[in-house]
Amino acid sequence: MSAQVVVPRFTVVTLGVSEMRRSIAFYASLGFARKFRATGEEVAFFDTGGTVLALYPWDALAQDAGVRDGPPRPEAFRGVTLAWNCSSEAEVDAALASAIEKGAALLKAAQPTDYGGYGGYFTDPDGHVWEVVVAPGIEVGEDGRVRLPA
Repeated sequence: MSAQVVVPRFTVVTLGVSEMRRSIAFYASLGFARKFRATGEEVAFFDTGGTVLALYPWDALAQDAGVRDGPPRPEAFRGVTLAWNCSSEAEVDAALASAIEKGAALLKAAQPTDYGGYGGYFTDPDGHVWEVVVAPGIEVGEDGRVRLPA
């Protein structure tokens, strides 16, 4: 019997959210294209140009994963950020401004980074932290996909 070769891949980020309608509206307003709408508001999927962003009710996600959920929900940093890589400082500024205009909370205004990039941070309505950044050596193609150097 031969062993199947396992190829690692990162395909979906699922965020636990407290109000599906609000979160669906927020991510749609950022410009992410909602796909596979047959799931209604039970789960929402957005095409992000390489991976998928999924939204799922917070308590149902905790139950599905087999972890305890209960008050209070964490308000502190969870040790995870989502990144929105841009191709210029102007794009970083525009993306941050757009997110704030659509209901995000600004955590840190865009500024030069210690590694030669430029970026800032916002949170979505459930406190998920997003970094918006242009980073040296990381190319963002015309298709929006990130290309890393070899």
